[in-house]
Amino acid sequence: MRPEFAQSNVPAPGIQGVDWEERVDFRRLRAYRLERTRAALEQSDLGALLVFESSNIRYLTSTHIGTWGYNKTERWALLTRTGEPWIWDFGSAAKNHRLHSPWLAGEQSRAGNTGLQGAIAPTSDLPQAAAEEIAAILRDEGVADMPLGLDVTEIPFLRALEGAGVDVRDGQQVMLDAREIKNRDEILLLSQAAAMVDGVYHDIYEALKPGVRENDIVALATKRLFEMGSEQVEAINAIAGERCNPHPHVLSDRLIRPGDQAYFDIIHAFNGYRTCYYRTFAVGRATQAHRDAYAKARELIDAAIDAVKPGVSTDQIARLWPQADEFGFSSEYEAFGLQFGHGLGLGLHERPVISRLNSLENPVEIKEGMVFALETYWPATDGHSAARIEEEIVVTADGAELLTLFPAEDLVVTNEY
Repeated sequence: MRPEFAQSNVPAPGIQGVDWEERVDFRRLRAYRLERTRAALEQSDLGALLVFESSNIRYLTSTHIGTWGYNKTERWALLTRTGEPWIWDFGSAAKNHRLHSPWLAGEQSRAGNTGLQGAIAPTSDLPQAAAEEIAAILRDEGVADMPLGLDVTEIPFLRALEGAGVDVRDGQQVMLDAREIKNRDEILLLSQAAAMVDGVYHDIYEALKPGVRENDIVALATKRLFEMGSEQVEAINAIAGERCNPHPHVLSDRLIRPGDQAYFDIIHAFNGYRTCYYRTFAVGRATQAHRDAYAKARELIDAAIDAVKPGVSTDQIARLWPQADEFGFSSEYEAFGLQFGHGLGLGLHERPVISRLNSLENPVEIKEGMVFALETYWPATDGHSAARIEEEIVVTADGAELLTLFPAEDLVVTNEY
């Protein structure tokens, strides 16, 4: 039986570690992530994994140097079937890890450079030097005769690896295998991240009135998240009035006006673990077209949540959602991301990805311990408004447990006239 309003049995225990209550156990978290990576590697035909994508590096090595370094391909990590994790980091960060990250073998935290995405020309031989160093480790750890799994990289470095005799394969699928099931600590971090957004949405509810701009709301939300302990505010979508349909996926400086429908998406990270959390409001008053669009978006998301349980495949959920042409789009490519599900963790888009574009022909089994967001969209009959709802859930043995608790059962009207 559905509760009368959104509730959750998943704690959001706070951002501090304490001695009087069991909260996040970071030692257990680090061990779990490494064990999951080792197990996924063993199940593959790869001898080692080499990762450049920031969330993969963090999952494998539990290192972080700030969001400025995200996905610049200037940090990388390596794990072989037989060894311990290696990390190559930006300049002095390598020394910092040797001082403050004792779970890494000291000599395996090194500085590295492959050319700053081409700003240092490949003729510097930096890509070749890095490739030869990695090839030597593969030989030393006894896996040089096996393929190397790689997630993302630059073309000069890829060519350098091949030139060093390394058989390079796709390693991203192996990393996604490792990351798809969350342990208690990951779920607590995801819950805490969502709880922070619960609070920000109350602030938005109080602030959302005529004369405020979309970017004012973004500034408010960003400030509050950092005050609450956010590590990164990756993006905040703020969309109002005639900008709601079609969804532009970007904020503006548009002034909020009386009677606007407005929706927001808050994407931030707490200890690396991310949110993706939409809510829709009406400003001052709501038309029947607003309420009807919201009711349809709510119907679609409730049907999806009710269907979630271990053993269900993602095509079964995607089939609950309308085809693109039923809500104003010419193809599933164009409608992608509107009736949508995506895994959450250290990355914003992990497994499972649920949509009519990919899930009908390539379904994925839903498993206990997955955490993902479900999001729906419906255009209003006035031709420019629209409703957007998103809920984050944990898959339990009994079904879906909510992480996102700001009221969304009905359209919320702010500063009502």
